[in-house]
Amino acid sequence: MAESRQPRPARLRVGQAAEMLQVSVETLRRWESEGRLRMTRSDGGQRLVAMDEVSRLLDERRRASTDRPIVAQSARNRFPGIVTRIEVDRVAAVVEVMAGPHRMVSLMTAEAVADLDLKVGDEAICTVKATNVIVEVPSAKETRS
Repeated sequence: MAESRQPRPARLRVGQAAEMLQVSVETLRRWESEGRLRMTRSDGGQRLVAMDEVSRLLDERRRASTDRPIVAQSARNRFPGIVTRIEVDRVAAVVEVMAGPHRMVSLMTAEAVADLDLKVGDEAICTVKATNVIVEVPSAKETRS
């Protein structure tokens, strides 16, 4: 009877993993000895790192990031409001914000909604920076005499 095999997770050579993480191979070896990273060995003895491990470390780095707060920006079209609708599928999301008399709709990734921890009723600021501005002229009014 043939043995059924589960697909093996993608594995990277230690140098490839180091490059993706933007650290040295020595750092990865240290992380392995500290228990922060799991590595396996190929039949030839080469260190291998599961892609899941690389993804986990990248996610940890992103979450721990201490980005400096924004104190100024070039976008002048800022609309504070309240989140009134969120529709999320596997990849994309639609977020609606009522900002005064304006209904703002943003298309973003589902991951962005999760990262921002957005919920209906939350305060939010919509910032609009467009490369194109369209000007329309309404229909003519009655001519004045």
